[in-house]
Amino acid sequence: MSRDRVLLERALDRGEQDGGSVEFKERLLRDVHLEGGRRESLAAQLRHRLLSGDGEATYVVGVTDDGGLAGIDHDTFSESMDVLSLLAEEADAHIDDVQTWGVEDGLVGVAQVRDGSILETDDEHLVVGTAGHVDHGKSTLVGSLVTGTADDGDGATRAYLDVQPHEVERGLSADLSYAVYGFDDNGPVHVRNPDRKADRAKVVEEADRLVSFVDTVGHEPWLRTTIRGLVGQKLDYGLLVVAADDGPTQTTREHLGVLLATELPTIVAITKTDAVSDERCEEVEREVERLLRDVDKSPLRVARHGVDAAVEEISERVVPIVTTSAITMDGLDTLDELFDRLPKTSQDAGEFRMYVDRSYSVTGVGAVASGTVMSGEVEAGDELLLGPMPDGRFQEVEVRSIEMHYHRVDQASAGRIVGIALKGVKESAIERGMVLLPREADPDPVREFEAEVMVLNHPTRIGDGYEPVVHLETIGEAASFSPENGRLLPGDTGETTVRFKFRPYLIEEGQKFVFREGRSKGVGTVTDVRPAN
Repeated sequence: MSRDRVLLERALDRGEQDGGSVEFKERLLRDVHLEGGRRESLAAQLRHRLLSGDGEATYVVGVTDDGGLAGIDHDTFSESMDVLSLLAEEADAHIDDVQTWGVEDGLVGVAQVRDGSILETDDEHLVVGTAGHVDHGKSTLVGSLVTGTADDGDGATRAYLDVQPHEVERGLSADLSYAVYGFDDNGPVHVRNPDRKADRAKVVEEADRLVSFVDTVGHEPWLRTTIRGLVGQKLDYGLLVVAADDGPTQTTREHLGVLLATELPTIVAITKTDAVSDERCEEVEREVERLLRDVDKSPLRVARHGVDAAVEEISERVVPIVTTSAITMDGLDTLDELFDRLPKTSQDAGEFRMYVDRSYSVTGVGAVASGTVMSGEVEAGDELLLGPMPDGRFQEVEVRSIEMHYHRVDQASAGRIVGIALKGVKESAIERGMVLLPREADPDPVREFEAEVMVLNHPTRIGDGYEPVVHLETIGEAASFSPENGRLLPGDTGETTVRFKFRPYLIEEGQKFVFREGRSKGVGTVTDVRPAN
């Protein structure tokens, strides 16, 4: 018996008992088990299992009544989980976790059902995007915030956010990482171990207010990933870190430019203050203040003016500065108070829209599209459009389920980072930059648009045919520029036509974007769109 089958074998060994918490089901079908009085009867059966298990029940699906491994196909298993979810809702419970195993004739799965309705989240969920130079301590700071524990000086708390084996080995983050903690009436609600999805889910369930961090990348080769993190999420605030032992760098300036170009209210955290003298810390604070004034922003030292002033004054113009150390934990209580009190800025009550940031496939569930809900709300069972596909069409899909920070939810609204399991599409057909919309929407894919752009950095001039990568929402696509007057110089602001090189996307007037090619970088705003049709 392999270790990964221990849960299954234990459930089979316990078996079905009249007073037990284990239930065997070969399959659960909508047109059979939800019709007539079957739904109420099966919900009552589930409630009995929950009472027998002190609020927990185990459903083994894909087995016969005597525990034989029958196995069912992927689609039938997904339908069975949908039906079980509805039965759980009827019994005032929810599916907490599902694990599956392949057998000769298909899938067998174990679903853990827990008492209590599916999590309902609050409307004050903050989403914060971090940025800053490599080794300036972004991930370490976030790790100490979400766990409430001091770093050991070797990046122990950073390890919670490194998502690839080579990142852990090198001490660098090569992709976006997500972290969460929250607040209740007693203060911060920390994650005991962010590596365990149950611990992260517990915070989401218990906290009255959540704070999610999109922890981006500081290493120059992955600048495009950082831009995706800052432009492609429904962020409320930016958190720019500057190490006290290094000070602002060229990467610091570039990341600040991206944050401010997206008009994102930003906090600067000066990290590693334990590693320098008070004089050096003061010097770096002055350097940060000069950097902010150079881009027409007003710095506000929180240590001098207080948290009340920072909460009241933070804006596109005013940037609070906090000095911190993840080793001594100095300044982290100030960040806690800020994140507990800062108002949400990205609420949007329009129709549902979510740009796809990642896609993956889950055994027994199917294709999952993840990203940040940009506007409106989505519920399990909603019928949506996904696209545009490379040929410009949109595909009809259905929401199987929604997950947020490893916790299943019945709905999600603007600002939430979620994974949406989709019925009607294969994972291989989902691409970053696609969008999910209500089925009744009538979207027009766009291949070409007009924009006002500002050139932040370029060695010479930008002329007709210039081809940078355009980062808009989660889109990252090569595009050709045709400036209105034939060229744009560093520091210039002007109009240009932008045409995606390979395929259309869904964009609209007013959206912000960043473009880059080599050391050339700039920002822009969409002023007019030309539907591909």
